[in-house]
Amino acid sequence: MEGTDLIQLTPRDFKSDQEVRWCPGCGNHAVMSAVQKALSELGIPREKFAFVSGIGCSSRFPYYMNTYGFHGIHGRAAAIATGVQTSSGELIITTDADCRTDKSWVGTIASFYEKYNSDMIICPVILGRGKGFFGKFQELEFLSLQGITTASAAAGRGTMCNGANLAFKREAYLKHAGNLHDEIPSGDDIFFLHSLKNERGARIFWLESPEATVTTSQAGTPSSFIKQRRRWISKGKAYNDRFTILLAVVTFVTILAQVLSMLAGIVKPVFLMPFAAIFILKSVPDLLILGNTTGRYGRRDLLKWFLPSQLVYPFYVMSVTLSVAGGMIKRRI
Repeated sequence: MEGTDLIQLTPRDFKSDQEVRWCPGCGNHAVMSAVQKALSELGIPREKFAFVSGIGCSSRFPYYMNTYGFHGIHGRAAAIATGVQTSSGELIITTDADCRTDKSWVGTIASFYEKYNSDMIICPVILGRGKGFFGKFQELEFLSLQGITTASAAAGRGTMCNGANLAFKREAYLKHAGNLHDEIPSGDDIFFLHSLKNERGARIFWLESPEATVTTSQAGTPSSFIKQRRRWISKGKAYNDRFTILLAVVTFVTILAQVLSMLAGIVKPVFLMPFAAIFILKSVPDLLILGNTTGRYGRRDLLKWFLPSQLVYPFYVMSVTLSVAGGMIKRRI
């Protein structure tokens, strides 16, 4: 292989530390042994190889090889493998098909990368303008998530990111591809962030720039909005980042206390006082976050919808959470 210094390797060098879970006598064992032997005889460094698989028992192959690898989902292996093979640059930038970007979007991110040599760059995503309370509620909720994303990334405790506007080193992605929970249909961007954050010395940055911002579409109906949020919440069961879990637990407990105290206050007015206290306790930081994000993205007019949105928000979160929990129970029965 031209330009590559050959080195002395053995089949054992290509064996990972993962327990092989194929059935005894399965032909996959022989295939893997043959591949490991063949690779060792080539004398090419392990980091020059990448194995990409789809679904099925044999598709656990990348886990058992001490090389780069990616375990994709049904029908995606060929596309991912093609992308890995054909990408020549070290920086990868992702977005979604329904996103709108500035003409300087790529150049802005590339310049930031050149300056800071980032492993991951988290960039802003905002929703397009909506009509009526439903549209304004979506905008406020998304801006609050954007505010948390910004603050946690700036503090070095990144909890969220959005694949609709994300940049990262090709090498970093390949290194952490095995931790993306491909069995879950959503969330590979956040799983990637959490895995990368655990790497000592990882350089994760937030890029605040109008030119680096993308605009995405709102959910068209309440049902599609709830379905999307259900998908987002369902991946939480696979989180292992302590700060993210703590943030989620504190938020959920606060919302649950709001709902229970409000319902109790309807029966016994004495509970309206605790409800008011909890409501204010949650609303003050929410307003500070939204005051910042709406100002940064020219959406100050949305703040007049803040109070009614705060009253609806706890019931929206509880309905989505109960819906996800119900779905999980139903699948187990």
